[in-house]
Amino acid sequence: MATTQHYLWAGGHFLLLLSGFRYFLAWIMFKSVSSWWYKASFLGALMSYFIVCQKALGTPQPNMAYVRKALADENVQYFLLAIFWWTSRPVTFALFPYFVFSLFHALTFTRTTLMPQFLPPGPPLAAGGPPQPHPLAKKLHLWVKANYDTAMRVVAITELVIFARVLLGALVLRNSLMMPLVYANFLHQRYFHSQFTRDAITLADKRITDLSSHPSIPPVVGQVWMRVRELIVRWGGSAVIEPAAARRD
Repeated sequence: MATTQHYLWAGGHFLLLLSGFRYFLAWIMFKSVSSWWYKASFLGALMSYFIVCQKALGTPQPNMAYVRKALADENVQYFLLAIFWWTSRPVTFALFPYFVFSLFHALTFTRTTLMPQFLPPGPPLAAGGPPQPHPLAKKLHLWVKANYDTAMRVVAITELVIFARVLLGALVLRNSLMMPLVYANFLHQRYFHSQFTRDAITLADKRITDLSSHPSIPPVVGQVWMRVRELIVRWGGSAVIEPAAARRD
């Protein structure tokens, strides 16, 4: 049976989805929109991630072992990043990964908690067996399973796009210089904790390398890219905190 805490967790995801949809809709239609919707979206994320982090880690402990365990948890990483986005100037792309995560969690909550309260169960597979979920719940479950990995790949690519956006924004003074530094550190951790992120970075590396080495591109471009790539690889190989959980909640 779902607890109050579970409903609050789901409420955070639904708040993010509703506010994020309103913000994205205005952005897509080139209409002005209050940053309140952006802030409300990340407030929903903070609600949900705080509950998950507290449940997973328990009462905070004043020692380095607890700190290292917390910082190695993916949910803590996304929670801290959500605080950063919530307190920073809006970057529309930054909301997309959280929106996707919340969509899948909200669908799962709907299937496992809400649907059984309103939809009758299906007949058992065998006489005397347990009742089966409603057919609509089964279809929803199959859709989530079939599309989860694809969605995570899209999220991983989007996170690279976000970095490009905040890096360019810092160069043209559209956002703070701190933003790409913070996000680079986040991606640094994601690379070691997520196969999806590693695949996205490998794909981006190949595409940029192929483009920079094309005969129509001046050789100096390829030389600059290889130097930048060398620096990235050297920095990326520095020590990271060992991963813990492998799923965003």
